[in-house]
Amino acid sequence: MRLTEDEFTRMVERVRDRLARTAATPEPHAVAAAARDEGVVLGAADLLRLLDGVRAALAGAGRLQPLLSAPGTTDVLVNGGGQVWVDDGAGLRRSDLVLAGEEEVRALAVRLAAGAGRRLDEASPFVDARLPDGTRLHAVLPPLAPEGTHLSLRVPAVRRFGLAELEASGAVPGALGAVLRAVVARRLSFLVSGGTGSGKTTLLQALLGLVPVAERIVVVEDSGELRPDHPHVVRLEARHGNVEGRGAVGLDDLVRQALRMRPDRLVVGECRGAEVRDLLGALNTGHAGGAGTLHANAAADVPVRLHALAATAGVAPAVVDAQLLAGVDVVVHVDRVARRRGVAEVGVVADDRGRAVVLPALTRDASGVRTGPGLDRLSRRVGPDVLAGLDVLAGTP
Repeated sequence: MRLTEDEFTRMVERVRDRLARTAATPEPHAVAAAARDEGVVLGAADLLRLLDGVRAALAGAGRLQPLLSAPGTTDVLVNGGGQVWVDDGAGLRRSDLVLAGEEEVRALAVRLAAGAGRRLDEASPFVDARLPDGTRLHAVLPPLAPEGTHLSLRVPAVRRFGLAELEASGAVPGALGAVLRAVVARRLSFLVSGGTGSGKTTLLQALLGLVPVAERIVVVEDSGELRPDHPHVVRLEARHGNVEGRGAVGLDDLVRQALRMRPDRLVVGECRGAEVRDLLGALNTGHAGGAGTLHANAAADVPVRLHALAATAGVAPAVVDAQLLAGVDVVVHVDRVARRRGVAEVGVVADDRGRAVVLPALTRDASGVRTGPGLDRLSRRVGPDVLAGLDVLAGTP
């Protein structure tokens, strides 16, 4: 028999509950038997659809799973009340799917958190975790979210883009691509800055893929996202405390462990708080060619952003400036332009009477790539031969 959408949704819930009560795994024969017990005999196509729905309800993201599994999806967001928004690379759009209010959204958030080994309830009303398939989960409950439970899911990249592919897509102009290759080849330490969903991880992953195969890359992250296409990558990931708050292992501990693992390049993933102290410390350990990512509105804002984050760890701005000047050579800023993600600027870290500043060297605008006041410093760091003959425009428009 054929089921309507409402009937199908209710059937998924009933079969899920029946399998859960009997501790049966969602195999085809078990799902078919459970459906028959519910008084329904399905054809092959509907049985396969029911199988997928039950598996998603038991182990996946329920009715959100088809959105998460769709090619190109990077983010699925659920607002209080059940509105669903999707980013498939072209910016956020509202989905036709609407979850059935607070009860369904909260139940899904709690189940996903439990699947990641985390607690989500009134005593612990928010969670930031990684699901077994690599999806990053964030959820927050009322009353912190007055309109209802909010759920954010960031999908790990299935495909790893190389720099050549980013150039071909227009995300990296040819002139900037040559400079980025030189940054990696000359073992300059660099930060990739940008807003949420701007492509920081995608770009850093592509650049790490350019590291010579004879070098060993050790990656330290709070939530594992970086998977560069390189034969010798060691990944360390922070561990959050259990429901009693014990057993946490932070980035500072992992950086110390990483230094004992004979890294040729040390990479610290996204910094959102006091762990910026660990990022700057890692880039000042004598391992040239290190890298990291950071939220910032522009390359020039990176020092101020680092000051603000480091203050939460009790680190003075003067110390941040000294570490930034000693440990970082280049800042690459990515941004969304006309609903597309790409490199917007390459800047160099410079000393302004003891203060660290980032000077724009090459900036992308609607006309092409323009030079900036940091060009001479960039030339000295990557080599004048790299900049010679690049298709760039002089100065500001």
